[in-house]
Amino acid sequence: MAADLIHVGFDNYLALDRVLAVASPGSAPMKRMVQRGKEQSRAIDLTSGRRTKAVVVLDDDWVALIAITPETFSGRVGAARAGRADGTTDR
Repeated sequence: MAADLIHVGFDNYLALDRVLAVASPGSAPMKRMVQRGKEQSRAIDLTSGRRTKAVVVLDDDWVALIAITPETFSGRVGAARAGRADGTTDR
């Protein structure tokens, strides 16, 4: 079974089946979640030094920090699902 991977920039990818939510990093709950993830070594920084524009909540209490907006990430997820639905692949 192949995992659907979503490109999140700078040659980094996330497994779509592990994603629970995508949120903006500005709210207090997201800031606390990111801080807790860093303290517990459960945060993955995929920004390559850029500003964090979205926080991706993964299963098993992991968080990924990405440098693309939640809207862009959502569009890429939609495109990946559309490609899977019609049987085409981009790999």
